[in-house]
Amino acid sequence: MKVSVIGGGPGGLYASVLLANTYPDWEIDVYDRDPADNTYGWGIVFSDSTLGRLREADYRTHERITDAFTKWDPIDIYYGGEYIRCRGHSFAGLMRARLKDILRERCAELGVTMHWEHTVKDPKAHAEEADLVIGADGLNSTTRETYEEAFKPRVTMGSAKFAWFGTEKPFDVFTFIFRENEHGLWRVHAYPGHKSTFIVECTEETYENAGLDEMGEEEGLAYFEELFADHLGSYNLESKLYQWRNFPLVKCRTWSHENVVLLGDAAHTAHFSVGSGTKMAMEDAIALQEAFIEKDASDLESVLNWYEKERRDPVNRIQEAARTSRKYFETTERFTDLEPERFAFNLLTRSGRITYDELKIRDDRYADRFDRWFASHATGEARRTVARPPMFQPLDLREVTVENRTVFLPGPSSEGTTGLPGDRQRARLVDLASEGAGVVMTEPLAVSERGRLHPGTPGIYTDEHADSWTDAVSAAKEHTGTLGAELFHAGRRGATQPRDRGLDRPLSDGWELLAPSAKPYTRRSQTPTAMNETDLETVREAFVDATARADEAGFDLLQLNMAHGYLLGSFLSPLTNEREDAYGGSFEERVTYPLEVFDAIRETWPDEKPLTVKLNATDWRPGGFTLGDAFRTGRHLDEHGCDLLCVVAGQTTPNDRSKFDSQVLERYSEQIRNELGVPTMSTNYITTTDDVNSQVGRASADLCAWHPPDVDVHY
Repeated sequence: MKVSVIGGGPGGLYASVLLANTYPDWEIDVYDRDPADNTYGWGIVFSDSTLGRLREADYRTHERITDAFTKWDPIDIYYGGEYIRCRGHSFAGLMRARLKDILRERCAELGVTMHWEHTVKDPKAHAEEADLVIGADGLNSTTRETYEEAFKPRVTMGSAKFAWFGTEKPFDVFTFIFRENEHGLWRVHAYPGHKSTFIVECTEETYENAGLDEMGEEEGLAYFEELFADHLGSYNLESKLYQWRNFPLVKCRTWSHENVVLLGDAAHTAHFSVGSGTKMAMEDAIALQEAFIEKDASDLESVLNWYEKERRDPVNRIQEAARTSRKYFETTERFTDLEPERFAFNLLTRSGRITYDELKIRDDRYADRFDRWFASHATGEARRTVARPPMFQPLDLREVTVENRTVFLPGPSSEGTTGLPGDRQRARLVDLASEGAGVVMTEPLAVSERGRLHPGTPGIYTDEHADSWTDAVSAAKEHTGTLGAELFHAGRRGATQPRDRGLDRPLSDGWELLAPSAKPYTRRSQTPTAMNETDLETVREAFVDATARADEAGFDLLQLNMAHGYLLGSFLSPLTNEREDAYGGSFEERVTYPLEVFDAIRETWPDEKPLTVKLNATDWRPGGFTLGDAFRTGRHLDEHGCDLLCVVAGQTTPNDRSKFDSQVLERYSEQIRNELGVPTMSTNYITTTDDVNSQVGRASADLCAWHPPDVDVHY
């Protein structure tokens, strides 16, 4: 087989090595636009798992690479005048130029022909002459651009600016430095090598404030040598190509077309903060070699299909972790109010690939120090030798102390009768209270008969309802300290059949519904009545009366539901609120009625008890309630005395475009929490103590809705 490799970077060279070693009779040519002695680039980082794959693929290459390695274990973090070290991360690195030398030497041993200073302008000409063309020509791939219609690439740019530098200063471990000056916050990623790599990153605003867009190389290097003089000492910074860029995320619909295949940055990129660019390219090369071994080389289509099938999932996982990591560094300013210990934990766990339990395995001393700091931070007491993990630390909300950071948050059920909670609904509160969660919530309780979701929805709109809940609360308090009631009005989602018969299926003889506008929830739903002034006042008073009854029943915490397409959430969303009076139109008008209800509840609910709000982060629909709207709503609620936001998403309309991502609700919770500086509850499906410790530890949430495997929260 005749193979043309376009691009002489590590991915293209390694693919040539592996194929030449496996098939010595193949004719393999590598075309590199750079000269043979090019030394562009700084250090490259590998993890232990990558090294294992390299060893299995070609031991001789692996041996030479590892002989050239600089190895290190800890990660050092400098932030807020503090220095924090975490061990157990096991990295190895070498200079990019040295890696290319090793791969070039191995190519020469195996008979691969190298063509230096050869820019391929027409990949199609190579595709006509060769049996296989490997497009390994990097980020600005000519191969990808030539076959753009086939590969369907999407390139999106990150929002931060970054530049790569090097220094003779011998950084001995992976080092993160965060430094703020009059221009803004700077991030440094530095790591060892023959020369240390020193990457500087900042926001566009900081870049412009510093005037870097007008600085030349000499002036720019001098700026950072002065800014980081305490870390560089007498050493200078060096630049091989002085250039400030935004990180490009490359994704392609497919990686192969006829006899052309992409690998490495030509096919996909991952942010440098996860150190995976070269790793991904070389693992692509391994997968391509394995594809030829698994499939008949004469059936090239099957070979390339196998290659892409095997690599898609691993690449997608890395890209998702890298996306999360990139977002962290683009928005680090959001975390500058965190204490150094929590800031460092947040940084270490930012991508989700490392969790609280993983850190305990990697460095139990670091994890113990963090536990002791967190316990002291949560309780206000002096640090102790032994401390429980974050999950088991208390949280003070007004004069209520939540014993731990877990919450049982049941969804709606349908076993009540005309608002009176059924035996199983009351028993659920008592049963859940015995399981040890910090807070046990009721399912949503209707504030009026017309506010029920379905006939079996429990309510708290009569004294009989309140008395029934009083008995359940008394029994539950024998087990747990904090019990919460959630109040809601179903709005246009009401008068439906029980959910075990289908979601949002209307009753044939349902009651009249109320909503901001006369818009049915689904095509088959009943059309609600647009609320007039009397309706607005009546519903507001219903919430106030239900609040008083919840207090009399003995609940410690109250949650107001402004989400999921129910009445108050419908006022917030432009998709469902088409009013032309003072309660509809602009954002400030749409938020008016929900705030009026909140204020009325806050005035009624005892000052010493916390009042929380369940709030959508987004409608997941174009033109709907957005994360920006959630920020603005959350600010209003905070100013009006809200103690915590329970963050959810979607269901405002039945045809939303939900994100089935296990971390998305945590990310919304984190963004709202740290953007606004308010406590939040995350509601992604958490099933382990590790999840709770990780989220609470890294300040993604202050409380977590918890679903342990042996507890049926929603029965």
